[in-house]
Amino acid sequence: MTQVSTNIRAARDVGRAGLAKRIILGLSVMRQRRQLVELDDRQLRDIGLTAEQARAEARRSAWDVPQSWLR
Repeated sequence: MTQVSTNIRAARDVGRAGLAKRIILGLSVMRQRRQLVELDDRQLRDIGLTAEQARAEARRSAWDVPQSWLR
């Protein structure tokens, strides 16, 4: 019985860590997207984006990220 309760606690802790990781990721994405729209035309050209593309990216939800970021 001890092993079962230990496994349940471990699974719960992993779930909390996963939630915390996603919250931190979401906050980071929001910050990056805010900074993206602050770039001038020259900086946007350097990274291969137009001002409209930068605005479109900034409008996306913080949770709208590539699946590979969620691993």
